[in-house]
Amino acid sequence: MIPKNHPNSLKPSQTPLPWRTWRTWRFVPFLLLILPQIAIAQTSPTSLQVTVNTNQDGQIQPDDKLTLREAIALVNGNLSVEKLSNQEKAQVQPSNNNARIEFNLPPNQTTIQLQQELPPLNTPGLIVDGTSQPSYDASRSATAEIAIPQPIVTITPAANQEILRGFTVVADNVQIRGLSIYGFRSLNQGATLTTPPADIFISHRLPPPNTKQQQPPNSNFPFGDKDIPPKGVVIENNWLGITPDEKMPENTSAFGVYVFNSTGTTIRRNRISYHEGSAIITSVRAENTLMTENIIVGNGIAGMPDAVRLEGVIANSQLQGNLICGNDGAGVYLFKPTGNVKIHDNRITFNGRRLRRAAVYLMGNANQVTDNEIRNQTGPGVSVTAFGTHGSFGSAIANIIQNNRFSDLEGLSIDLNTQQQLNISDFQRGDGPNPKRNSPNRRLETANGAVNAPEFASSQLLLVNGQALISGAADPGTKVQIYRVQGNEKYGPLSEPLTTLTADEKGNFSGSLAGLRSGERISAIATHPKYGTSEPAYNAIITDPSGKNNSPSSINNSTPPKCVSVPLPPQPTPQPEPEPIRLKAPRIIHFALDKDFISQESSTVLNQVAQVLQQYPFIVIEIEGHTDIRASDAYNLDLGKRRAMSARNYLLKQGIAAERMTIRSLGEKQRRTSGNTVIDTARDRRVEIIFKDTRGLEIILEEQEKDLQIEPTS
Repeated sequence: MIPKNHPNSLKPSQTPLPWRTWRTWRFVPFLLLILPQIAIAQTSPTSLQVTVNTNQDGQIQPDDKLTLREAIALVNGNLSVEKLSNQEKAQVQPSNNNARIEFNLPPNQTTIQLQQELPPLNTPGLIVDGTSQPSYDASRSATAEIAIPQPIVTITPAANQEILRGFTVVADNVQIRGLSIYGFRSLNQGATLTTPPADIFISHRLPPPNTKQQQPPNSNFPFGDKDIPPKGVVIENNWLGITPDEKMPENTSAFGVYVFNSTGTTIRRNRISYHEGSAIITSVRAENTLMTENIIVGNGIAGMPDAVRLEGVIANSQLQGNLICGNDGAGVYLFKPTGNVKIHDNRITFNGRRLRRAAVYLMGNANQVTDNEIRNQTGPGVSVTAFGTHGSFGSAIANIIQNNRFSDLEGLSIDLNTQQQLNISDFQRGDGPNPKRNSPNRRLETANGAVNAPEFASSQLLLVNGQALISGAADPGTKVQIYRVQGNEKYGPLSEPLTTLTADEKGNFSGSLAGLRSGERISAIATHPKYGTSEPAYNAIITDPSGKNNSPSSINNSTPPKCVSVPLPPQPTPQPEPEPIRLKAPRIIHFALDKDFISQESSTVLNQVAQVLQQYPFIVIEIEGHTDIRASDAYNLDLGKRRAMSARNYLLKQGIAAERMTIRSLGEKQRRTSGNTVIDTARDRRVEIIFKDTRGLEIILEEQEKDLQIEPTS
């Protein structure tokens, strides 16, 4: 549900913009070099409804077809209707309400290939409506999890064209819906140093002041009085970064929706996949941003890896009801924000495919992470930084993390970082369980004011007359939430919230709980009204003094990783016992010296791997990158990662789902041979594919060398 204060409860002047919010595109002095092409619109006295009837793009000129570029110029007031041909005028009519751009493209010509960047959308209230295309079916969705209709009209760059943005929005209440938008990026990496590419980019319309004046201690940073952020922009029912036939495009986009400077933006029911960077990213200002019911799958494949990255002024923003799955880094990453965000009722699963990250990483204060499903993460569930917003002394505090369901984590369900841990990984993952402390300095040096984890009175809690007797100690005045946990680890994931108890003024809590069986394990977290939520308690096991053990048997009900499924009702058919299956699959490809691209011979090998994965969807793989022993350890780790990424991205383009593949780099640590001949080192330069399966499938792995690339000798 859209909050009552959405979109305009905060005026730009009400929220200060500290200079450190100018960082999301950290390697840029600023970005809006786009705007030489903005001529200040001479607003037409009458709103227009314009129908695009051709997929061609080019110069604005009178002819028999009305292009998308001409439609934008018309509604912006930069092109007069009188300058159109009679055939074009037939596609334009007055609109009693908002200006509109609709589509009526020929059935087999629904892809608009742009020759250059489109003019910014600078007409308030404009609706760009891909759902108007004949044959668009609002009831047809390719996914069962969240219904997002398949688009018909596609916006993408023409072949060999570098275009940074699909749409640039600079006006209030603009709506973009029902389109497939992909392929917007910088082919020349130097260009990304000045302007961030995106499928949809939202910001104010005027260029910034001189960047030399934007550094501390100047007080005018980052914007002037004329730099008014657009309000109430709506992006909905689009497919971003993904083709209408659900493929990964040959040329992937840099980012999905980039909210650089805007208030009250709604990003709703979009399918956002296969971006080199984040699916949704904010920068200087993104107050009251609502991100709801989006499917965010397989992003971060070549750059910034986190699915949703929130930075800048994000006060009163929300992430609600999204499916965030199979992305390369964290599901949600907050970087030095001002204000707070509510993250609730999301499914955040199978992320960290390329980099080990927390599923949700929090910087800042008073964020809320509640009622989410967080599982299958190559890192902790929720990690909170030890450093306060904008580098101020003291830790982030008052972050509330409750009622979430965690499972299958490589770390704690909740990890509060300390300032003693300064490795890069500590700013992406976590640093493990904190010891109990009573020093007043703990409030300053550890996340959430170092709220101590609860401690059960015993590692074994008795079951009496069907009631588990629970007692223990926590920080005084905290709410202690009891969880059923998954697995037998010391800090097993908090899989199911059961009840909440209150610690008294001395920190003691106690209660009884029905529904637990002997042999089950529980844990707890404590939430302080001032400091926020703690790490989980050391697990306790429920025991029956009568000697009965009714713990559930450990049955392997694992299912293959899957982010989305086709919306068809299940057909209940009897499943016969599967016969033993044996198959052959290559497990290794090779690379040239100091290279990470896939050779033609290696692509043939990977095609065989893809065929196996397509035939057996329950198989998952780990892709390990290796190098020879030349160069430094750090260089070889990076080279190994690039080789693994190349193999993974090749398989992505063969239709293998991102959540089925995890990347690791071992660099030079695991050589295949002990020799140093050119053949030995060629064997070391490789990617190994580790097949994993829960069905008893027997895979005969082939040690092939048809693609061995031996360096020439002089």
